[in-house]
Amino acid sequence: MSSIVRNQGSCVAIRAFSPSSSFNRCSHGSVSSDGTCGKPAWFGKGLTCVCFKRKGVYEGACISLTPKQEEILKRLRHRMKVYFDGSRPDHQEALRALWAATYPGKELHGLTSDQWKEMGWQGRDPSTDFRGAGFISLENLLFFAKTFSTSFQGLLKKQGGKRSAWEYPFAVAGVNITFMIMQMLDLDATKPGTFIRSVFLQILSENEWAFDLLYCVAFVVMDKQWLERNATYMEFNEVLKSTRCQLERELLMEDVLRIEDMPSYNLLC
Repeated sequence: MSSIVRNQGSCVAIRAFSPSSSFNRCSHGSVSSDGTCGKPAWFGKGLTCVCFKRKGVYEGACISLTPKQEEILKRLRHRMKVYFDGSRPDHQEALRALWAATYPGKELHGLTSDQWKEMGWQGRDPSTDFRGAGFISLENLLFFAKTFSTSFQGLLKKQGGKRSAWEYPFAVAGVNITFMIMQMLDLDATKPGTFIRSVFLQILSENEWAFDLLYCVAFVVMDKQWLERNATYMEFNEVLKSTRCQLERELLMEDVLRIEDMPSYNLLC
């Protein structure tokens, strides 16, 4: 199979697909433009195939997902819809696990405590900060802490580079990154409206942890751009937008077939 050659969201050939995906015709017809670096809505129902855009229009060929791939997508969509509930024992345990992974050997005095401010939550109760992105934002932080502990600790402690006079709150920034990725991927939309989502969906079908890995990449990219800009409090949203655009550019590169292939993945350790 040939590979995608892309330029600013367009492609002139269809990228290589795994043997587990079946290739057939799609009946979507003409839909909206790519929307790279745009503001897609992420509420709605799902899609069942991955359509690829050619030279400004959507090509009729698509990749139908296998039942296993559909199930992977379904699980991620479910994760994205779970609200954080401080009364649930499993959610409480996840908070304790995050604390243990962040501060090994340091006792947590309670799920409501001034200690949480050390991690970059806005107050004594971190549950109030999950409203924007839900429980998956806690799962993302925990995944980052356990999978790339060196990078996680470096960002938490603001160890790299010349830091700004005002530093972003680590944990709250993490919640914002989760929400930004959810908007970027637009996985719950009714129609396949963005090419970036189609590319990610193929990656996800091969690795169920692709969303979490992309989150880790996004965090280190955001911090790198924060340092390069010597950003201030008022520029945080601009840094997030710039981070999103860089992620989209890298995901659309010809040789990026996995999250691990993204150039910025090499920032993780």
